[in-house]
Amino acid sequence: MTKFKDSIFVRDMKNITRQSYDNGWDERNGGNMSIRITPEEMKEYDDAKEVKRTFDLGFDASALAGQYFLVTGTGRYFRNVFQSTEEDLGLVRISNDGEKGEIVWGYVDGAKPTSEFPTHLMAHIARLKLDSKQRVVMHCHLTNLIAMSFTQPLDEKYFSKTIWKMQAESMPVCPEGLGIIPYETPGTTIIGEHTAKKIANRYRVVMWPHHGIFAVGDSPDECFGLIETIEKAATIFTAIQAQGGNRLDEITDKQLKEIAEYFNVTPREGFLDD
Repeated sequence: MTKFKDSIFVRDMKNITRQSYDNGWDERNGGNMSIRITPEEMKEYDDAKEVKRTFDLGFDASALAGQYFLVTGTGRYFRNVFQSTEEDLGLVRISNDGEKGEIVWGYVDGAKPTSEFPTHLMAHIARLKLDSKQRVVMHCHLTNLIAMSFTQPLDEKYFSKTIWKMQAESMPVCPEGLGIIPYETPGTTIIGEHTAKKIANRYRVVMWPHHGIFAVGDSPDECFGLIETIEKAATIFTAIQAQGGNRLDEITDKQLKEIAEYFNVTPREGFLDD
């Protein structure tokens, strides 16, 4: 019998949550992550077929009916996932009517998914309309990017261009830039709806000012790489500010266009000067 705890999905979740904690992005119980798994991919895991418990989702998730989501638990610490895997992770199937989550594996001590799970599902729904391969959602607290949200204009064009200009790698990794929503209370369907609207507008990264970042991706590595690239750019910006804030030289809009052309990516329309 194939055990789900030995699956590639659990392996990826363990590795990335540990690295994210080590990077200082997910203190205490901060941060959450989910991976979408198809019914076809679940056929080989015999220990994840029986429904142990159910819970209300709080919104209509029928667009994801029958899909499975490996998701971190509420109140759980990323640093513990590696050794307390079946307590801190759970596998949830979305019910046929889209109203309930059905726990089929994990959360063995009675835990439930992160309070941000509705926001994750809304993000999955929005992104799947644009990219059928999308399967990962990750939320974490990036130190330097959060700091920038206190000192820099919360304008998507300004923020995106600043991130792009901090290093040549930012443009090819995140050509669509950063979406930004107003500060809102986490864990609510409202923040989920606003985040999903940004994702539907082709942002793969949405900043929650004074709080953190919300990102989507096709794979755990791709999503994590997107996040770490943005935080590296924010770290460079922070170092520049600490050195006096004077940019004697910088990557120009013309050079950003050349980078985009070379890497065959399309910058968000209207963000670069003609």
